[in-house]
Amino acid sequence: MKRRSFIQTSSLVTLPLMLGGMEVTAISKSSLATLINPDTDKVLVLVQLNGGNDGLNTFIPLDQFDNLMKVRSNIMLPETSILKTGDNNGFHPSMEGFKSLYDTGQMGVIQSVSYPNQNRSHFRSTDIWNSASDSEDYISTGWLGRHFDLEYPGYPDDYPNEDYPDPFAITLGYVVSETCQGDLANFSYATIGSDGLGQLVDTVSGEPDNTCYGMELDFVKKVVTQSNAYSTVVSDAFAKGNNMVDYPDMKLADQLKIVANLVSGGLTTKVYVVSLGGFDTHANQVIGGDTLNGTHTELMDELSSSIAAFQADINALGLQERVIGMTFSEFGRRIASNDGFGTDHGTAAPLFVFGGCVKGGIYGENPQISENILPNEGVPMQYDFRSIYASILIDWFEVEASQVRSVLFEDFQHIPFLKDCITTTGIEEFDDQLITATIYPNPSEGHAILEADTEGGKVGVQLYDCNGSLLKIVLDKKLQKSHHSIPIDLSLYASGNYFVRIVEGSKQKTLKIVKI
Repeated sequence: MKRRSFIQTSSLVTLPLMLGGMEVTAISKSSLATLINPDTDKVLVLVQLNGGNDGLNTFIPLDQFDNLMKVRSNIMLPETSILKTGDNNGFHPSMEGFKSLYDTGQMGVIQSVSYPNQNRSHFRSTDIWNSASDSEDYISTGWLGRHFDLEYPGYPDDYPNEDYPDPFAITLGYVVSETCQGDLANFSYATIGSDGLGQLVDTVSGEPDNTCYGMELDFVKKVVTQSNAYSTVVSDAFAKGNNMVDYPDMKLADQLKIVANLVSGGLTTKVYVVSLGGFDTHANQVIGGDTLNGTHTELMDELSSSIAAFQADINALGLQERVIGMTFSEFGRRIASNDGFGTDHGTAAPLFVFGGCVKGGIYGENPQISENILPNEGVPMQYDFRSIYASILIDWFEVEASQVRSVLFEDFQHIPFLKDCITTTGIEEFDDQLITATIYPNPSEGHAILEADTEGGKVGVQLYDCNGSLLKIVLDKKLQKSHHSIPIDLSLYASGNYFVRIVEGSKQKTLKIVKI
């Protein structure tokens, strides 16, 4: 077996591990070692929603309600039941916890997050989110693993050590993220157990063996030693930590309760990954005739209640200036519902960031929903998910922008959803993040004009179809501060719905155009 293949499957080297009745998988700190400033104690919690969450049923665009009723009437919530955040938006009625976090300025909603050429396969799209690759590129490394390879190619040698005694990331559950896969090694390992953090049986060193077999065996020994060292420090932190609030009896809440306990116990781990499954709601998203009940209602309740309890615990523990969280899912659902009281794989969906250092409010604007939705049409992208990764690395973990570009991509947007750690007291408005732009004529027979005001900088204009595929780059160059008229040529494309996305710095806007 090649060393890389072994490392990719090293989670098979497991041992009993139970924290508060919850099985735990540990990821070593190595993949994040160069992304974390060792002089800080910031923590990021990633909440993965497996299956593709229906964002239109999570954070509802009330100003598009009438047209949504026409294309998904069999699953659409009663308007009076929606937990309004203002005139134009509201949360699913089972999400009182999210509504409370939003009202107190501890939650930001980033609208329509996706990537160009959205892939609608669960496995492939999850891989893209983990690798932060372009959708056409098949990259075997994770976005954190690539960065790690540049700085620490010798891992796992000499880890843990005096400077880095704790794992840098921990995943609660069985799934180990591939974000830590480097060129030659996956910087993660798994431990699963029953009574606490057990110990793998160590081996006695033999005579040096420089054969291929000997080197592989030596690496296994290092993994065993490292696993035992990390299991000890995690167990000690759990014993020292505590929780200050009651959590609901839910799987996601169980995971987050352990996270709060470990942070309060003094563990210096920087990233925690938790997950909630069941979001592939092709059928029975709602119970026929009763749109207030069903699978998605139960998921929204668990997501909202668990995160609200976790944030209350973090606040009570006095950790609100150290911990932020972020949800993500591999894609959203289609705008139109299907005949099975569900939704099929789509494109973009809202992403939620939460914590005491989050600038609460809405980033971006509601998607434009029209009556003539095509069966396969998804919510168009406003923000590339890699821009959210980049903004967290820069603003939370203090990573240089040049280093972030080498890990992600050159033209990421900086989205200012984080601030200096001061407990928030309310939500903010972010209209200044939107570009002033319109398209005419709309509908168009083939030629249209994008009218836009720019601030003077590099401007990108892209044309997408209703599946999220990037058809062409209309413009990608620096423009002077002025009002610009940019031609949009649709003559080569069939009749249907298209989207024009314009980006300048941290600003953006996505506009729908119909070709007749």
